[in-house]
Amino acid sequence: MGQLRGSPDALAAVVRVTAIASLTPLEELEADPFLVDSRSQHAMCARWAAERGYVIARELLVGGLRFDHCALWDGVRPGVDVFVAPSLRVLRRAVSSVEAFTAECVRRGVRVETVGRAEPSYDAQMKARVHRRLSMPTAGYDGR
Repeated sequence: MGQLRGSPDALAAVVRVTAIASLTPLEELEADPFLVDSRSQHAMCARWAAERGYVIARELLVGGLRFDHCALWDGVRPGVDVFVAPSLRVLRRAVSSVEAFTAECVRRGVRVETVGRAEPSYDAQMKARVHRRLSMPTAGYDGR
């Protein structure tokens, strides 16, 4: 049996990221496809984390969630873990109050970041893929 490298303290210091995406109704696809496309939101967060050597621990898909909801804070380690959303716009949709959520993060000693990159442009074909993926999940369509 192989040994784990590094001390237990070093392993505990791995930064785990909770990626936050907005749960936006499919009806808003035409007007605002990025807010509906949670897969692209999570992918943007994953690239951000990978660039920093962080690990995605959880992907949340939420809409208007209260800042103190247990789904946000389950297993989050103060001073080590970080929340990331693609943008402030996405975070505004995901949590009921960005100000209250940010204040709670400060109180608990957890960072909250936004990726801050440009959102992708969506053409008709990309919107159709998002629509198909979200409207047919029980029909065996896997999003590819």
